[in-house]
Amino acid sequence: MSGWLLDTHVWLWYAEGMTDQLKPTAIKKLDSARRAEGLWISAISVWEIGMQVARGRVQLSVPLNNWVERALSGPGIYFAPLNAVAAAESTLLPGALHGDPADRFLIATARTQDMTLATRDRNIVKYSKLGFVRVMKV
Repeated sequence: MSGWLLDTHVWLWYAEGMTDQLKPTAIKKLDSARRAEGLWISAISVWEIGMQVARGRVQLSVPLNNWVERALSGPGIYFAPLNAVAAAESTLLPGALHGDPADRFLIATARTQDMTLATRDRNIVKYSKLGFVRVMKV
């Protein structure tokens, strides 16, 4: 695999067309990457959005299952299941990183699948500056 792995918030904003969250330049970069290499969505992001919906922190345009199906069905959008290699890597990440399991799975998936992680998460961007994961800040 190669391409871009979208952090959960980036996937949500991109799939919902939230131009108030993603600047036009970021949307152009994501569109270009989708056409060239593909955009990947981790299983952990599906879980994370589901948990946010269940807690009332996120409202989707349609029910969760329908939203996930639609958000994963576009051209150049691919699903990255959790696998044993990424699960193990998430516990072995080098350097200092907070303990958020979703972030650790995303970083581990990006590392083991040779992907660039598209994010705005300050902790992940800071971690990338240590050279442990490639990040595209959007």
